[in-house]
Amino acid sequence: MKDRCTAILLAAGAGRRMRGVKSDVAKQYMPILDKPVIWYALQTFEESRIIDDVILVVGRYEVDYARENVVEKYGFRKVDRIIEGGKERYLSVRKALRLIEEDDLTHSNRDGYIFIHDGARPFVTEKMLEAAYQGAVEIGASCAAVPVKDTIKVMGKWANKVKKTLARRNLYAAQTPQVFFTPIIIEAYKTLDEKQEELAEKGIVVTDDAMVVEKVLGRPVKLVEGSDENIKITTPIDLEVARIIAEKRQEQSNQSDESDESNTP
Repeated sequence: MKDRCTAILLAAGAGRRMRGVKSDVAKQYMPILDKPVIWYALQTFEESRIIDDVILVVGRYEVDYARENVVEKYGFRKVDRIIEGGKERYLSVRKALRLIEEDDLTHSNRDGYIFIHDGARPFVTEKMLEAAYQGAVEIGASCAAVPVKDTIKVMGKWANKVKKTLARRNLYAAQTPQVFFTPIIIEAYKTLDEKQEELAEKGIVVTDDAMVVEKVLGRPVKLVEGSDENIKITTPIDLEVARIIAEKRQEQSNQSDESDESNTP
């Protein structure tokens, strides 16, 4: 029997690196084909047998826009709450977790699982959600990831000289979704609040939720299979790549529909 699963979709980014793209809206609302970027992840959540409800975290003053132009327009029934995010990613996650912690959703999820996903990653799949869920069930926390293809160099402090070269076979690029047993991620973020100064003194900068669990609680996180198509849209070229992926998937879907129709007696 599946536990309750709530997805936190983070779409509050300012898109500072999306220079050169003329748009009246933030990058999460820019069109890929004829749908906004965040439509794709929301559609996957809507159709998922894993995800039960969604907290959509958007930018300042964007709650009404997201409700009218995304959630209501496309009929996303699983979106339980739309909230404004914080100035930093971890603050946006913290605000969403507080809703869960305080039972401020339609259905309680104190003992289920939390899926945290970047709204700028439109091509999450049900396969990824299932793998991440199973990984979190096993050890309490999981993270989608892909093997690093490039050789990674660590630069020294002076003259841009290489300090060392890392063993590529052990390196993975973290993606989202990242999934956690609810009490674990809530405890991790509460502890993060208490240890901010200590972490800063040690030069530790928390860049994703798995790292909060790793560094703050000292708990292991299971890596599960992500996808090369699970790109994060950050720059204009990413938007072009996303359109190619969307076109390919649309073509595959059309072919599947045609095949189903031809097999119908």
